[in-house]
Amino acid sequence: MKILYIGSGYVGTCSAAVMVDSGHDVLLYDVDKEKVKKLGSNNIEMIESCLLEEGLAEMLIKNKDHILFTADYDQVIKYLDTVDAIFMCLPTPEKEGAEGESDLTYYYLAAEKLAQNLVKRNNNTQSKYVVIINKSTVPVNMIEETNRVMTKYGVNNFGVVSNPEFLVEGKAIEGSVHPDRVVVGGNKEEDFKIMRQVYARFLNSPSIKYIETNPQEAAAGKLLANYLLFNRVTTTFDVVGRVCESFPQINFENLRKVLISDDRIGSWGFYDSVYCGGSCFIKDAASLAHQLEEVGVNAGYVRQTLVSNNFQRDNFFSRAKKEANFDWSKKSVAIMGVAFKQDTNDVRNSGAIDIVRHLVDEGVGEIKIYDPAAMPMFKHLFDPAKDSRYDVISYFDSEKEALSGTEACMILTDWPKFRALDEVIKLICPAPYLIMDGRRMLAARFDELQNLGYDIISVGSPFIKGK
Repeated sequence: MKILYIGSGYVGTCSAAVMVDSGHDVLLYDVDKEKVKKLGSNNIEMIESCLLEEGLAEMLIKNKDHILFTADYDQVIKYLDTVDAIFMCLPTPEKEGAEGESDLTYYYLAAEKLAQNLVKRNNNTQSKYVVIINKSTVPVNMIEETNRVMTKYGVNNFGVVSNPEFLVEGKAIEGSVHPDRVVVGGNKEEDFKIMRQVYARFLNSPSIKYIETNPQEAAAGKLLANYLLFNRVTTTFDVVGRVCESFPQINFENLRKVLISDDRIGSWGFYDSVYCGGSCFIKDAASLAHQLEEVGVNAGYVRQTLVSNNFQRDNFFSRAKKEANFDWSKKSVAIMGVAFKQDTNDVRNSGAIDIVRHLVDEGVGEIKIYDPAAMPMFKHLFDPAKDSRYDVISYFDSEKEALSGTEACMILTDWPKFRALDEVIKLICPAPYLIMDGRRMLAARFDELQNLGYDIISVGSPFIKGK
């Protein structure tokens, strides 16, 4: 089939890569010329500088003869004559100053431009049927809006479906090739027939659930799935983690074993962390709350999940003053990890963002940052040219360089290599020294570090005073 993607972000590019690997021909359009150039470069390093996702670069290069990246809309217009399916993969961030309300500006701009050109396809006859697919996370009733835009410009012979993605960053390609489910929400059998061809490699798989629903159920399924997962994580933070921080005799890892041995509870999301970040959970929970409130429903329980997540991050930071009597003013502090989680260069909703802002507000003397992948993305958020207070931030190529000369460090990303960070700390950061472990990466070594005189503040543990 011939498939068009509008938007080359995380969702669009990963989905397009798997589609072309499934035997389809793909054109991927984006307004960002630099990104288009990198993604279409057939160079692993250049592709990963945009999107660090295991297996993505290799898949794009392997299938380079059947996928084209472009920032030239004229190529899109030509493609519309023969296209079978169009995936809308636009960013839908929160509206500034309106928590939970989706900013659909990018979506509407793309949809209106598409509609203006779809009416001209096939020499103005619109003879070929086309399916428009909402892949981005959008409000439950968005299919009605998409239909309205198309009808407004006179588009006919088309269908609109909802096809949410349920990918995990860092494992998106693996998850796209071996998904647990594919959800397609449509209103017409003609649309379902096309989508079955699009997803032919999964249709009769014994291990993959292929689910057909109406569009509203598909869109709501995405929002609710992300909310339920988000709630599970924050419940672990705010209840299980608080219990472990309040009773010195309780070890988080041991308590975890007790709880997850119950199959009804399970192990997913049962970890303690400084923050639950990324591009989806926070945004989708806020959107769900907003949509419920718009129809007059109390969404307090959903809102509390968002509050709990923010409290986890801010409480972790405040413990330095409250429990260790540590004054941040003029101190030199190392930040270990700024990606929102391991195996990605994505910093969207990273816990490190507000932690660094808190440090700047507290008048810290120096912030020394190291992350194996995400520093280029993070630098865009803290531009000294826009705020001179960010002059205190510097970036380093190794843990040793970032830790050297500091009086405290914070571990904020769960990169596996940070599990050996205690050896570097012992070598170049002699006690007294404050270790703030926001990921429990050094939990197995807390006793040893305490005996060597290190003060330790960790999520899921009471304050550990160095001996």
